[in-house]
Amino acid sequence: MRLRARPRQPKLQRRTTNMSYMLNPGAPSEANVEVHKYYSGTVLAVCFLALVLQAFLHKFGHWAELVDLPLLVTVYFGVSRRNPVSGLLLGAAIGILQDGLSHDNPIGLFGIAKTLVGYLASSIGARIDTEHPASRFALIFLFFHFHQIVLAVTEHVLLNHPAPFFTLSLFWNSLATATFGVVLFALLDRLRRSA
Repeated sequence: MRLRARPRQPKLQRRTTNMSYMLNPGAPSEANVEVHKYYSGTVLAVCFLALVLQAFLHKFGHWAELVDLPLLVTVYFGVSRRNPVSGLLLGAAIGILQDGLSHDNPIGLFGIAKTLVGYLASSIGARIDTEHPASRFALIFLFFHFHQIVLAVTEHVLLNHPAPFFTLSLFWNSLATATFGVVLFALLDRLRRSA
């Protein structure tokens, strides 16, 4: 018994199909990557709480400056929702609000950095599994330093103010932020809506 070969699609038609698949934001990128849903108002409440805590906890000591809560929230919801556009907008909103609440930063400094972090977190979350604590730790650690590099470049280019790319205290802050972030992400996982 001879099997019939399946007719091949022309190259142009395959490219068109792949292009329409890539441009369709509702199409799932991977069969095994799950997009998480949250109860209405959860994202806004968590972002608001992170911004308020970040703005007022520094009054109680320098230990509160070790952890960047708005950055953690941006990374968490970017990775969980896996939509680069919503990650970009969420990062921009959180960054601009953080700029508005801080007393010594010009408006837009954190906005630029967190916009890029939100976009990259959403893009990476759509491609790899980010549920394991070790991968979460590594992502937070890398995004902390990426955030710092963007801040330093932005301050140097736009404000002509030299800022460090890397210092030992930034390294310790990144370790503290990543450690706290793994715990925070596990707590925020409980806010997910079951499908």
